[in-house]
Amino acid sequence: MLQINMADVLNVIGSLTPYLIAIGVLLVLAIIITFAVNRKTVKAVANRKLIHSESWLVALVGIVVAVSMMLSGPLSTLLNNATITKYQLSDSTVAAANKLAKEVQTEAVTMLKNDDSNLPLSSKKVNVFGWGSTNPVYGGTGSGSMSDQYETVSLLDGMKEAGIETNSELTKLYTDYRKDRPEVGMWAQDWTLPEVPADQYSDSLISDAKSFSDEAVVVLTRVGGEGADLPMDMTADGITYTDNSKDYKDFQKGQSFLQLSQTERNMLDLVTKNFSKVTLIYNGANTFQFDFLANYPQIKSVLWCPPAGQTGFSALGEVLAGDVNPSGKTSDTFLKDLTKSVSYNNFGNFNYDNADEFEVSFNSFAGAVTATPSFVNYVEGIYVGYKFYETADDEGLIKYDDVVQYPFGYGLSYTTFDQKMGDVTYADGKISFDVTVTNTGDVAGKDVVEAYYNPPYTDGGIEKASVNLVAFEKTKELKPGESETVKISFDDDDMASYDSKSAKAYVLEKGDYEVSIQSDSHTVIDEQTVNVPETITYNTDSNTHNGDKTAATNQFDDAEGDVTYLSRANHFANYKEATAAPTNFSMSDEAKSTFYNNGNYDPTKFDNADDQMPTTGAKNGVRLADLTGKDYDDPQWDKLLDELTFDDMDNLIANAGYGTQAVTSIGKIQVTDADGPASLNNNFTGVGSIGFPASTSFACTWNKDLAKQFGEMIGQMARDMHVAGWYAPAMNIHRNAFSGRTFEYFSEDGLLSGVMASNQIAGAKEKGVYSFMKHFALNDQETNRDLMLCTWANEQAIREIYLKPFEMSVKEGGAQAVMSAFNYIGNTYAGAYAPLQQNVLRNEWGFHGFVLTDYFSGNGYQNADQLVRAGNDAMLATTSITNHITDKSATSVKAMRTAAHNILYTVANGWQYENGEPEVDTPMWKTAMYVAWGVTAVLVIALEVLTIMKFLKRRKQAITAVEVPTPAVQA
Repeated sequence: MLQINMADVLNVIGSLTPYLIAIGVLLVLAIIITFAVNRKTVKAVANRKLIHSESWLVALVGIVVAVSMMLSGPLSTLLNNATITKYQLSDSTVAAANKLAKEVQTEAVTMLKNDDSNLPLSSKKVNVFGWGSTNPVYGGTGSGSMSDQYETVSLLDGMKEAGIETNSELTKLYTDYRKDRPEVGMWAQDWTLPEVPADQYSDSLISDAKSFSDEAVVVLTRVGGEGADLPMDMTADGITYTDNSKDYKDFQKGQSFLQLSQTERNMLDLVTKNFSKVTLIYNGANTFQFDFLANYPQIKSVLWCPPAGQTGFSALGEVLAGDVNPSGKTSDTFLKDLTKSVSYNNFGNFNYDNADEFEVSFNSFAGAVTATPSFVNYVEGIYVGYKFYETADDEGLIKYDDVVQYPFGYGLSYTTFDQKMGDVTYADGKISFDVTVTNTGDVAGKDVVEAYYNPPYTDGGIEKASVNLVAFEKTKELKPGESETVKISFDDDDMASYDSKSAKAYVLEKGDYEVSIQSDSHTVIDEQTVNVPETITYNTDSNTHNGDKTAATNQFDDAEGDVTYLSRANHFANYKEATAAPTNFSMSDEAKSTFYNNGNYDPTKFDNADDQMPTTGAKNGVRLADLTGKDYDDPQWDKLLDELTFDDMDNLIANAGYGTQAVTSIGKIQVTDADGPASLNNNFTGVGSIGFPASTSFACTWNKDLAKQFGEMIGQMARDMHVAGWYAPAMNIHRNAFSGRTFEYFSEDGLLSGVMASNQIAGAKEKGVYSFMKHFALNDQETNRDLMLCTWANEQAIREIYLKPFEMSVKEGGAQAVMSAFNYIGNTYAGAYAPLQQNVLRNEWGFHGFVLTDYFSGNGYQNADQLVRAGNDAMLATTSITNHITDKSATSVKAMRTAAHNILYTVANGWQYENGEPEVDTPMWKTAMYVAWGVTAVLVIALEVLTIMKFLKRRKQAITAVEVPTPAVQA
């Protein structure tokens, strides 16, 4: 079976214009030729006699052949992307993937509360309340959608698998309620919460429920997705509902999507009135506002179950039943009031009021769009998530217990553990110590050792948080009384801070560093002091920070903008000013002077007259497979690159949507790349893999081994599906709880995100699959992300928070590919921002591979000329738009050559080249076309011979008729 994506079809149709013109020209020529061959028949035509049919047939067949040959390029792209379904997961891969997915979710479920040892459930029968119980969150919308090729275990299915019987009357109530609710597509957002109103629970239903079981479970769900952030005010204008029913709009003024709706509150009132032992399950990736828990003492237990993927709810059932001991830890800080978040006032939609000259119009999936630049200010600097709340508490700015519901790194267990910290050693730049973990309870379980440091801080000096995660390890499953000694080790420069003002480099200041083990970011178990005797400044290439190839120095001064950033100085004296909502909506003249989009970018203005035109089209005989395993700088690369023509390079660069094109002259095959943060989804064929738990779930496991195994499984699934690259993992930061794409990202912490991401990448790489770490960088909100969103942040925060997971993915994970972000950094499109992609990614970190845009639909600012010059090598395009290079100067061609080098280097080191040049089977459709051409050629020749023979015969008859007089009639 062959499946074809409509985007590809439209791409081919859009490419047909020159061919349609060619058809017209051929048709005219065919008529002229036909009439020339049969010029004696013009009179016959005038007398309503037909021109000889074989001549027309020759002309028609000739047109068909010529057109089909010209269309072979676009048809090849279309049909090659339409993968034969033989590229499916094997049964063994499906079984292994399902097993691993369940294991991941087993360790992701996080127990936030368990008063009176309410869990595990004491009864195998339970009433499950809440509309979300029948509509749980498996992933996210958009790129996070699950494949419908595989069975999905629902939340209730998972409970049933664990031997828990649920009240079917309640389930029927939820499935029947609003069953006419309109379906929402994978890319749409639906903020409605069709919870059943309390007055629709009949007295008999509640009575039967109490007879069924004395235990109740309440399920609350919240889904997020690509393309939109979660509403911060459900009563504000602009909230789009799929149904305008009044019972959906039951939020109070100013209430957010991450708070209880009134209907949900009424349902909780009903449940807690009738049941004294209630378990609340929150199923979603974004941190929920649990401030209501204090009002419901009947809610004894709270479980956080992040999006579970296609089989993960089996794990939730086992946790509830007590077959599995929960070992998850929070990946983010849960606040009692989300409006008190440090970033709350500076997240969302802020449009410039003086940038009309940069207005652009373009067509998007949603239709025609007109946009002007907008902005977002990362005013909190390095004080993101727990780093702010812990430091603010230490400085006396806040009362911690009044603000934080559950700390970062927090999670309960059905057992208890004891952790003992051994002596800390500091030698040769390495800090290490042992931690002995003992299970002191009655149930087997796993624990996490979390290591933090508190650096010396000078008031008004380099900004530093007082609590910083620096390392962690998860134990094996420990039986009651069993111990395990875990080794914690990290480099001293992991505690360095970036000084963007004085040293303009990473600096490890002298002084005492408190190194601690903690049960979460707020609770210290034990600590010791490490003294750094002298300040170390990492500002020379012989003394770099964290293995940099060249010493890091300021690259992002132009991204700081005119913003007041939060400072710890004088106990956060500028907190109110720095974190207030923006009042200045004007783009500065300085920013305007270098702001570019497709309305004002002219590549010729940036051509360098000193650039020399590279060699193209050489006949050196070097094949891409000859470079597999060779160094990026191997001299043979130049010989290969010399062979490329301008069109070869442009095709590689411009048409890299979901794979890169073939270059037959060098043996480069067409390869397929697949999307999906928790799976592999081929957007051209619809073929997909098993959907794993969301990235947030992985972060909650705090298990780097599971992340590595997931990467290896992605690699195996990719090989089964004949996929070369994976558009993931995504590692932007949970800067704000309302980010729509939280499910796709890991955590508010850069280190936790980096450990998970780099292990996933390393695992996939072991299978020869390259991962596109994304979205590079500062794409931490969905609002306006592809509408010229200017993201302003200071150098220290960019490096210490937002680039941390990307840096780890390159240095520790061995990343080979990157997907750049939609947003602008400062006033420059991230994909065209050379300080990020050239100076930091390649020069500092030593990255070798290629950078791909996020989806290339033009958006009024995506331009291939600008992008390739800045280090963005390929365009994720499926249509012909501004993704082609138009400037053929030496400057552009040099940039194209570098881009081609980066693309080819990555592909040559992928699994498809591991055994030499791949043998590419000729597709059946192409074989059929070749046969058709052959048959057609024979037919054309035969028909032309027949035409000529008939023409000569007619001509001879005509001549004879003229030369031989008619005999006289005898009288």
